[in-house]
Amino acid sequence: MIPRHIDWTALGVFIFFFLLVTVMGFWASRWQAGSDHKHLDEWGLGGRKFGTWITWFLVGGDFYTAYTVIAVPALVYAVGAYGFFALPYTILVYPIVFLIMPKLWKEAHKNGHVTAGDIVWGRYRSRPLELAVAVTGVVAVMPYIALQLVGMEVVIKALGLTGEIPLTAAFIILALYTYSAGLRAPALIAFVKDLMIYIVVLVAIVLVPAKLGGYHHVLETARQAYESKGGATGLLLHPQQFVPFATLALGSALAAFMYPHTLTGVFAAKSANTVRKNAIYLPAYTVLLGLIAMLGYMGWAAHVKVESNSDVVPALFNDLFPSWFTGFAFSAIAIGALVPAAVMSIGAANLFTRNFWKAYINPQVTAAGEAAVAKVTSLVVKVGALVCILFLPTQFALDLQLLGGVWIVQTFPAICFGLFGLGRWFRAPALLAGWAVGIILGSWMAFADHVKPVHAFVIGGESISVYTGLFALAVNIIVAIIVQLFAGNRGVAPNAEQA
Repeated sequence: MIPRHIDWTALGVFIFFFLLVTVMGFWASRWQAGSDHKHLDEWGLGGRKFGTWITWFLVGGDFYTAYTVIAVPALVYAVGAYGFFALPYTILVYPIVFLIMPKLWKEAHKNGHVTAGDIVWGRYRSRPLELAVAVTGVVAVMPYIALQLVGMEVVIKALGLTGEIPLTAAFIILALYTYSAGLRAPALIAFVKDLMIYIVVLVAIVLVPAKLGGYHHVLETARQAYESKGGATGLLLHPQQFVPFATLALGSALAAFMYPHTLTGVFAAKSANTVRKNAIYLPAYTVLLGLIAMLGYMGWAAHVKVESNSDVVPALFNDLFPSWFTGFAFSAIAIGALVPAAVMSIGAANLFTRNFWKAYINPQVTAAGEAAVAKVTSLVVKVGALVCILFLPTQFALDLQLLGGVWIVQTFPAICFGLFGLGRWFRAPALLAGWAVGIILGSWMAFADHVKPVHAFVIGGESISVYTGLFALAVNIIVAIIVQLFAGNRGVAPNAEQA
């Protein structure tokens, strides 16, 4: 259970590792530093020279976040097998990465593009479409940053700390070393974060079942708990869950690498081959994710007492492990919030700088000016996320993050279609029309469903639920095709080589 007093041993271990990554964060400004520190390529993309292993840790670090470690077991604890949709989603995403991202990297590298908005402007020469993609990216990533704070807040509370000061202090430290070192800070810290997470999960999946009577007992206890709850919960999917499960996985896979933070990790790689290798190696994180999800079942077997589902993992560690290891585990989760939050804020800052400030406010801004604007913007983004967590209900950030997935997948056609033969037929007006319809329709459906990720359609008297974002994307593409047929060759023809 969550303690009502401070566990000083756990807190001491937690502070030690937090200070360790803080020192690393500030030192990172000198790590692999280029000749020009005042350039957006250096601050926002680490000089575009991260190799295979650095990219592996960085992309994995901002893709598998602190909130993942908290939320996936919480969802499995609440609903059972349905919570495992994250596994096929992270399996589907890597063939997409292998096919699309090397081409996108080449386009960005050749033309000095830093953001998805840059890609769209270079390819279509359409300021409205560029702005649409940029605004969608910033709006979609903001609640994602806030949810990293939720993950950190959960473990800080589990240490027995109360109030807003610990969380605020942690994020101020993050803001300062990200301002100083840019993308190099989360890239360096990701090494420590991922190593710690792997240790925590591997120890947990061996020792927790051993303490609870083995995996058979864990699964049997969970099965009984779901049966007593009733509804659409259980160790296996119910037939009516097959379609929503599959569409959630596919839609999430299409959306995953459209987010500013994942694209930032890709653009920071030193070569297209580095991106391809990562598409091959990154599924190792999916294995880790599956093991993390099992902690949800273990919560039932351990009979943890929680006020909310998000407390399952901290309660499990507090109940079953010595204080020093609990402190180590909680520090791993908290550090797991720092890496993605830093990359997300950098991605949002890059979008604002390149696709709003430079496009509309100061087109003649220098490279040093771009870096300065991005640094300040990254601070503002973090402050906004912190204010959201401190003064708004957590459910608000969660709802916005679910909407963010619906929104960000609508940028897929504009970012990716121009990379391939038939997709180059589209022009900016058609893609902008499709984006607008997808955003409006997806938002309306989500709000009509009280911000649930799936929408139920009644077909032939039978109800079929589909991921809202994927349905909106299908309508987005259909509208783009219709508009393009009517518009003909108006607008700039996309050229991935020139763009």
